[in-house]
Amino acid sequence: MSVTLPEGVDAFLAFAGWADASIAPRPGDASFRRYFRITRGKKTAMLMDAPPPNEDPGPFLRAAKWLDGNGLRAPGILAEDAARGLVLLEDFGNARMRDYLDQWPDDEREIYRAAVDALVELRALPPGPFLAYTMSEYLREARLLTDWYCPAQNLYVDGPGYTAAWEAVLTPLLPRQRPGVTVLRDYHAENIMLLGALHDQGLLDFQDALVGHPAYDLVSLLQDARRDVSPELEAEMFDYYLQRTGAPAEDLLADYARLGAQRNAKIVGIFVRLWKRDGKPRYLDMIPRVWALLERDLMHPALAPVAAWFDANIPADLRAAGGGTWQP
Repeated sequence: MSVTLPEGVDAFLAFAGWADASIAPRPGDASFRRYFRITRGKKTAMLMDAPPPNEDPGPFLRAAKWLDGNGLRAPGILAEDAARGLVLLEDFGNARMRDYLDQWPDDEREIYRAAVDALVELRALPPGPFLAYTMSEYLREARLLTDWYCPAQNLYVDGPGYTAAWEAVLTPLLPRQRPGVTVLRDYHAENIMLLGALHDQGLLDFQDALVGHPAYDLVSLLQDARRDVSPELEAEMFDYYLQRTGAPAEDLLADYARLGAQRNAKIVGIFVRLWKRDGKPRYLDMIPRVWALLERDLMHPALAPVAAWFDANIPADLRAAGGGTWQP
């Protein structure tokens, strides 16, 4: 299969000192970004193609530089042409956390502890130069479920009541995310690379970073849409985070459930949108896992208004089927 290379890539690589290197495409993600591995002799690098107007590498570059400048392992920036959407990056290799654990599950506890350690480091830092995670953003994300999932299941639901329920649920956590921590927003086993020793981990996919609540990335890691994390490991890592940070357990657990439910509702909507709008049906297979996590979060008393909305608007048979059945 032929692959169209980014416009201007030869001149960009020559400017970066990588003329005549071979270029091989890498698997894509859920965005318009593309990645290529660049090889010249024994040296490799990664090329990000984030073409305007659909993509803008600026937020990625800003976040990567901030993370690296504060002791966290984002890929080093080797060259950049933001106007064309081209960025040459340090190559972190192929050892994704998820893939490694598929082969070596006995290392799961140690690897997850190291991933939690990175969140402890982020919590200890002043928040980065990013926008705040506001109530309006939380609500916009939560509404992805009613915007995409509900129409796909031919459900006519109480949209204003949904928004009001989420606003009631999320309002108590807002004071606890001030001054806030840097939230990577997509911190999970497919975006963490193992760079040698199990505790040496690199970060990917952080371009949407905001300043928000410390529980957000913790729930992103431990309620992973793409990988099963046992309830036992989830509880152990939550307790480990408490031990490392001294965070108030009751408040953190409530906010963890709030943000878990909000994030999982958002993900269900995004996965349906990827199918309906972008022609990527493979994400539908993950919805039952995400739905099960959502149902578990809804059981926390802090979620009572949203849980009541689900009881009134989402039929029991769809909920029992992990969100429903899909025919791509």
